[in-house]
Amino acid sequence: MSEIARSSTHIDGRWSPLSRWLTDERLRVLEVLLDEAFRIPGTNIRFGLDGIIGLVPGLGDVLAGLLSLVIPLAAWVRGVAWVTLVRMVANLAIGVVVGSIPLLGDAFDIWWKPNRRNFALLTRSLGAPHRHRGWDWLFLAALGLAVGVLFALPLVVLWALVAWLLHGVAVFAH
Repeated sequence: MSEIARSSTHIDGRWSPLSRWLTDERLRVLEVLLDEAFRIPGTNIRFGLDGIIGLVPGLGDVLAGLLSLVIPLAAWVRGVAWVTLVRMVANLAIGVVVGSIPLLGDAFDIWWKPNRRNFALLTRSLGAPHRHRGWDWLFLAALGLAVGVLFALPLVVLWALVAWLLHGVAVFAH
C-alpha cells in the first residue's frame, strides 16, 4: 500500500477505533449526503441534507453545522495541518452564519457547499502533506481582515455616535 493511501485511511493510537468510521469512502458519502444528494429537476443545481435542514429557522443551520463538523474532526484526527483545519472551520462558519439569513442564506448554502470544500481540502492535504498553497494563506488573511472589520465596525459607529452627541451637547450649551 502506498504511503498516501495508507495515511488517508490509517489512524494510529487512541483514535484507531475511529478508523473504520472516518475512512475516505465514508467521508465522501457524508459529503454527498450533506451537499449533493439531490438535484433540482431540469437543472444542474444540487443540494443535500444541509440545505434541507437549513430551512428550519434558527436551529436548522446549527444542526447542519454540527453534522458538518465530522469532516474537520476526521482531518484533525488524521493530523492535517492547522492552516487546513482553520480553513475548514472557516468554511463551516461562513456556511452557518450566512446560511442563517432567511431564504438568501438557504440559496447561499446550496452554492457554498462547505462539506464538498472541506472534503477536497482533506484529500488534498493528505495527498501532499505540509504543502499549503498561497490561496490557503490568502483565504485566511482575507477572513481575518473581514472578521476584524466586523468587530471594528460597531466601535467606529459607537465612536461616531458619541462624537455626534458630544458635539450636539456643546452646541446646545452655547
